[in-house]
Amino acid sequence: MLSAFTARPIVELKQRDKSKIESILAYGDRVLVGLNTGALRIYRVNDQIEDPELEQKQNGDHNGDQPEPPTPKAKAADLLREEEKFSRRPIQQLAIIKEANILVSLSDNYVSIHDIQTYALQEKLEKTRGATTFAAASNIVKDPSTGIPSIVSRLAVAVKRKIILWTWQDMEVTGDAVEISLIASVKSLTWATGTKIVAGMDPGFVMVNIETQEVQDIVKPGALGEAGVQGSARFGAVSSSGMGYMGMGSWVPKPLATRLGEGEMLLAKDVNSLFIDTDGNALERRQVPWHAAPETIAYSYPYMLALNPPSKGSLDIRNPDTLSLLQSISLPNVNFLHVPQPNISLAHAGKGFLVASDRCIWRMGAQSYETQIDELVANGRYDEALSLLNMLEDTLLLDKEERVREIRMLKAHALFDQKKYQEAMELFTDARAPPERVIALYPRSIAGNLAPEESVKGDGSVVDEEETIERKDSDGKDAAPGAVSTIGRSMMGRLVGHKKVDSDTASIRASSIKDDAAETSSIKKRTTDPPASDKAIQEKDFINSVRGLQQFLAQCRVQIKRYIDTDGNLKEPLPTPSGSQLEAEKPPFHTLIHESAHPTDGGSDIDWKAQLLSVAQLVDTALFRAYMIASPSLAGSLFRLPNFCEPDVVQEKLYETGRYADLIDFLHGKGLHRQALELLEKFGKNEADEEVAPALQGPQRTVGYLQQLPPEMIDLILEFAEWPLRVDEQLGMEVFVADSENAETLPRDRVLDFLQGIDLKLAVRYLEHVIEELNDLNPEFHQRLVDLFLERLKKGEGEFDEGEREEWRERLQTFLRTSANYNKSRVFQQLPANDPDYYEARAVVLSKMGQHKQALAIYVFQLKDYQKAEE
Repeated sequence: MLSAFTARPIVELKQRDKSKIESILAYGDRVLVGLNTGALRIYRVNDQIEDPELEQKQNGDHNGDQPEPPTPKAKAADLLREEEKFSRRPIQQLAIIKEANILVSLSDNYVSIHDIQTYALQEKLEKTRGATTFAAASNIVKDPSTGIPSIVSRLAVAVKRKIILWTWQDMEVTGDAVEISLIASVKSLTWATGTKIVAGMDPGFVMVNIETQEVQDIVKPGALGEAGVQGSARFGAVSSSGMGYMGMGSWVPKPLATRLGEGEMLLAKDVNSLFIDTDGNALERRQVPWHAAPETIAYSYPYMLALNPPSKGSLDIRNPDTLSLLQSISLPNVNFLHVPQPNISLAHAGKGFLVASDRCIWRMGAQSYETQIDELVANGRYDEALSLLNMLEDTLLLDKEERVREIRMLKAHALFDQKKYQEAMELFTDARAPPERVIALYPRSIAGNLAPEESVKGDGSVVDEEETIERKDSDGKDAAPGAVSTIGRSMMGRLVGHKKVDSDTASIRASSIKDDAAETSSIKKRTTDPPASDKAIQEKDFINSVRGLQQFLAQCRVQIKRYIDTDGNLKEPLPTPSGSQLEAEKPPFHTLIHESAHPTDGGSDIDWKAQLLSVAQLVDTALFRAYMIASPSLAGSLFRLPNFCEPDVVQEKLYETGRYADLIDFLHGKGLHRQALELLEKFGKNEADEEVAPALQGPQRTVGYLQQLPPEMIDLILEFAEWPLRVDEQLGMEVFVADSENAETLPRDRVLDFLQGIDLKLAVRYLEHVIEELNDLNPEFHQRLVDLFLERLKKGEGEFDEGEREEWRERLQTFLRTSANYNKSRVFQQLPANDPDYYEARAVVLSKMGQHKQALAIYVFQLKDYQKAEE
């Protein structure tokens, strides 16, 4: 049960005083008490401030100091005066109209007006003879013509079948009394708005508009089409089709009504209840689960109050939203409930209401809202805590938004403990929970280092909590909790059912509490290890939990992408202090970062970019692990796109599971090209210990990988291009001569030197490709090709047959004819003068040099080829 309110007696009639309390009224620090003798007593309530330090000194502290003598406490209330002749009969009801400086009383079936200062009788309202109750209200009203606001106070008196109304504007009575006739005697009056009042009668409730004098029945939901006696659909009606009270000794319960929050009211008759709006329309809400008919109902912000009959002597406090019973306070013979209404005195809104018996008045002191919420959370009543927060104004709490978020995360955690993984993850997502907090709920196979250290032994088995406690005791001290230690037990512990201590937050309570046992009940965890037959169920639960985590982390990735690009740079600058701000506001992504990363000293020295990058890595790595456990086929879709996965984790897992192609894709995506190429070489040369797919064998994948690398990675390209060239030079050359931008933009001099170091023929092929297909006019390359042709022809003597040698001579001569960018003089000197194999080449070069006579001489006298000479 919640301990929201504490009853403190402020007025107790002395034993020799034979009077009885008939009515009470509170305003400011005054309490007016109407007695059955007709006397009126005026008390001043003394606020008592709780001082924990003083209380500790008086009770003695833990250091063995002697307690100090108690300081005399002030009386709870002082009797200021007593008007013994206020009335000749019991004072049944009291009210104040502060703006008109008058006190209103009901006594001897008359309503009277008194001076608020002297309590002297000003006027006995003769029209109210036979009055049974009244209701007063004050509201601020703007003049429709001038727009000037004024305070309009109204007094409605129930006299048999009539409502008689008086109106004050500021301090003056305006107009004559207005009478409105109803169908039956009025038993209760409750203001709905400044111009509408709810009248309770035996035949039911009606809404009365005092300006138009229109009377509207308040109808039960779904009763508009009912046939039968006229008015039988009216809520609270006494008829054969109604609640049938007339057969119970002619007893008819009193109709009760109270204003609740903004625009809502509660009507009650016996144990039946109806929620309506201020226009009298029924709301679709369930009935209040009262065990017995309440004596009185009221509303003290933000709670709904119900006073049980004096025989029960208790006050019930309920949440008007969930209708749950939050607190039941036992008070002997209590029969009065008085809440100073905000529309009369704003100072009393939601605090200091009074309850009374014939002999005693208690003032209800409320704990701070923060304390009440803490207590609900400690008892695992998260829905109640959230409902209370939703009803409270933002200004009444230190940080309402953050408090709501925290409790929603606690509720999600409790749902997770109940294995309601889908609901838990949806709530974690809605609450914008830090990913670290959610991931830490899982074992090391997903959470990595975030998993609680005590959850798994070195051999992978679960550590029993008793072992953990013994270990702590043997160390002589408890280990300090980690940043996420408050998150709870690991998923491994939940699934194998190892022994745990019951937690107050282990379950989500139902919003409707049936009895005290249900208030404190929680779902107990199994305390014995499950049999082997349960392992399949445990595994299924674990997989379900992991799939829920996948959805949560996928949403986190979407959020992270809003603030950070694939290179790890923030898309928008961080907020900076402006004006009078001492420190900058938190960035919009601060909710993604766990509280442990926030500075505890209130400083602003947090590296938000680094923290967000850390979260991005944590999310992607955990998502990868989750995919590998529950949905392996989805893992590729994660790491083939830009991601922040922790490389070591992914490499190890993919290698363990033999997903080598995926591993290569991941390394490529992360820019870890050396590691990828080393693996491809290992697989391509069939040097791996494991069996690899045929697609990874041979140089094909290495060549394809190298072709994707940009020109600035030329060192890496050349390092890993050698082995494919030596295995399959035709395929290996595709790295350098393929029809692609990367190949065309490689530094050609580096490639040429590299290829020449392997095989002169490869260098020649590359130069022919560069010059003939890429139209490179660099004279150095043209000269280099001639040099290589000559080197090949001179070195190749004896290495190849005459046909191949002739082919190389033809290629040299063709190039000498078609190119104009080599050094002709140098080439002419390089060509042997007396070797017949080079006569024609010399003639071509001489022709290029413009020495046509000498060229003709070679064709005619040395080659004796007259046709070419003529050409």
